[in-house]
Amino acid sequence: MPFSRISVVLPLLIVCVLATPGVSEESPDKPAAGSPKMTERDQRMEWWREARFGMFVHWGLYSGLAGTWEGKAVSDRGGMEWIQNNVGADTDTYAEAAIPLFKPKQGFAEEWARLAKQAGCKYVVFTTKHHDGFALHDSHVSDYDAGSVLERDLVREIVDACRAQGLRVGFYHSVIDWHHDQYGYANSQQLPHPLKGKPYPNGERDHSKYVEFLHKQVDELMNNYGPVDIVWWDYSAIDYQGDEAWDAFNLMAKVRKRQPGVIMNNRLFRIPEAGWKSMGTAGFSTQLDPKYGDFITPEQHVPDEGMPGVDWETCMTMNTTWGYSEHDHAWKSTETLVRNLVDIVSKGGNYLLNIGPTGDGTIPPESVERMQAVGDWMATNGQAIYGATISGVASPAWGRVTQSRDGAALYLCVFDAPEDGRLELAGVPTKFTRAMLLGSGEAIELDRDGEEIRLTLPVGAQGTLVPVVQLTFAGE
Repeated sequence: MPFSRISVVLPLLIVCVLATPGVSEESPDKPAAGSPKMTERDQRMEWWREARFGMFVHWGLYSGLAGTWEGKAVSDRGGMEWIQNNVGADTDTYAEAAIPLFKPKQGFAEEWARLAKQAGCKYVVFTTKHHDGFALHDSHVSDYDAGSVLERDLVREIVDACRAQGLRVGFYHSVIDWHHDQYGYANSQQLPHPLKGKPYPNGERDHSKYVEFLHKQVDELMNNYGPVDIVWWDYSAIDYQGDEAWDAFNLMAKVRKRQPGVIMNNRLFRIPEAGWKSMGTAGFSTQLDPKYGDFITPEQHVPDEGMPGVDWETCMTMNTTWGYSEHDHAWKSTETLVRNLVDIVSKGGNYLLNIGPTGDGTIPPESVERMQAVGDWMATNGQAIYGATISGVASPAWGRVTQSRDGAALYLCVFDAPEDGRLELAGVPTKFTRAMLLGSGEAIELDRDGEEIRLTLPVGAQGTLVPVVQLTFAGE
């Protein structure tokens, strides 16, 4: 749920403590809200920079298979949304096995949206089509979609449920396609395909026909569901990307024309100027020309020093797989998830945390439990997250420091407090003179020696899930 703002007369400084290294100052190219210096792109990005926390959803035909093929577990680790590729199944064999197991229950979308809201997420990004090529909307250019197979428009159901909860909506859309009979998988040695290395089963292919199909399906998504806040493309290779592979600039221009407020990630490309230096999930570069996208997408990885001057979002699984697997029980703890969130925000990024529902749309109980626990923390400490960003204060050994966008507040989020609860922090401007524990409002005595402050975490806060100390200052 949204955090409750504390009404104060004086500006606030809040400090969040995590066990991670120092951070850089916020880039001057991200002006404060309402600033006359804001560009058109800044205006589009403003809500996203304030949101900081979103829910990712990977859901499709693979979800019903649950990591199992022909009665055997494929793996107990990640990548079960790639199960067709992992077992090398052609599209007919895969569809025959998967379609009978994909049975969305009524009301699944409302459950997703309620959970995202409870967790404190401000937006939801979900798979409209993954690599297997099965689209979740009612597509008029394909018969491999929810409209044709299930006589339901699942995208419509999800969009309506999210909007009812006041959530922003993002469409994940794969530009690679293991189903389409003209997709030129032999054009790349790096992009995955279940039949990689094998001849096309239907003879020669005309990849331009697939690109035409890709553009038409994206047109449907942009035209039929009202405002779309995010388009999350996935993905390209160093040897096949951009205009050559997807007619990317025309595709982006079409999206922007129909959805002028939309923001897009950088995965139609795989070049340094677009935020990439290699094919690995950690192979991102810290530069992004906006013509290639609005934000960089490090996967399963938090950049050590953030990306000053660049908008970025870490997407991460809650266990090790994006799509549901009944065999993957390597769940991250709630503490780890909250620490990741604070760590990312303290470096100027967003956190897109994934859930992988089952074939009927049910969210695994382990995901529900963790998202609700994160939401409980956010209800008390959301001021340290929403609209917060990099501070000019180096992170101490015991935690992370975030700062409000206007510089009026710092937040210390405590991960590893000393046994005596004594916290020391250097580099704090002398104007900050007051300390208070978020949630309880308990005042904390603050000692200062120049730009070094010392305080003791209240006994009741020690040992709790990431307590947050708020610092305020006197004067206008």
